[in-house]
Amino acid sequence: MPEFLTAAFYKFVALPDCAELQAPLLACCVENAVRGTILLAPEGINSTVAGPEQGVRAVLAWLRSDPRLNDLQHKEAWSATPPFNRMKVRVKPEIVTLRVPGLDPTKTVGTYVKPADWNRLIQDPEVVLVDTRNEYEVAIGSFAGAINPHIKTFCELPQWAASAPALHPVTGKKPKVAMFCTGGIRCEKSTALLRSRGFDEVYHLEGGILKYLETVAPQDSLWQGECFVFDERVSVDHGLKPGQHALCRACRQPLPEGDLASPLHELGVSCSRCHATTNAAQKDGARERQRQWELAKARRPADGGAKPKRGASS
Repeated sequence: MPEFLTAAFYKFVALPDCAELQAPLLACCVENAVRGTILLAPEGINSTVAGPEQGVRAVLAWLRSDPRLNDLQHKEAWSATPPFNRMKVRVKPEIVTLRVPGLDPTKTVGTYVKPADWNRLIQDPEVVLVDTRNEYEVAIGSFAGAINPHIKTFCELPQWAASAPALHPVTGKKPKVAMFCTGGIRCEKSTALLRSRGFDEVYHLEGGILKYLETVAPQDSLWQGECFVFDERVSVDHGLKPGQHALCRACRQPLPEGDLASPLHELGVSCSRCHATTNAAQKDGARERQRQWELAKARRPADGGAKPKRGASS
């Protein structure tokens, strides 16, 4: 039976004192056996954490005790094993990096569309549907008919949007655009970007793909494939059930189909996608980390062994 609660949440809100929140928030998470990553920035908070239900709810209560975060919304999922290895609270310039100065999703953003209404919107032939996620995420699943910008990182999206033929005006009018991402946070900024560039009709999926998969029945769904998530589940399907994809722990991306049979795949060291991006010394270091993790696992049979760190593998 699932024992670990995962909570994903974000909020764009002015947090000029974000650096002062870092230490007490980390202490609260550690005290409650909660692990994962929380990003703090002057523009808000972004996080996915997991742990015992009581611990996760205690952390959420601590956050909501701040009047600026008292309406913080979160999404839940359950798992039988811990999704994260450690707890990190980091202070960043942005909670989601786009590198476009002046964008403020609290002031200008696209129109939210609930999952129940999403199908009707994206089946409109006048709507341009854009997947704002990275190439490796799109590769394992997306909405039928969505445009893939073929970006490696989110901060490449502004340049793509500036030149994408699908976003060019038709008879002098910019098209209607619907955008989506994993949990909704990237679309807060991507729709704000288009609004700042003169697009009047811009929509995005409220709660992201995860809320859609959680609430829309498979027989009614326009989603194809699985959705990549940034934790040990790797991917999820309808109902947020764990998917079938495995993770390359060297590049932290889902293994390409058939990769286990590739001569470039080495457990904990490389996959066919990232093999050429590391040198011999880096691969040797990854092999040693994998060896150490396997030794640690063998020494801890009672609790199933420690979870692998970055660069190791299960």
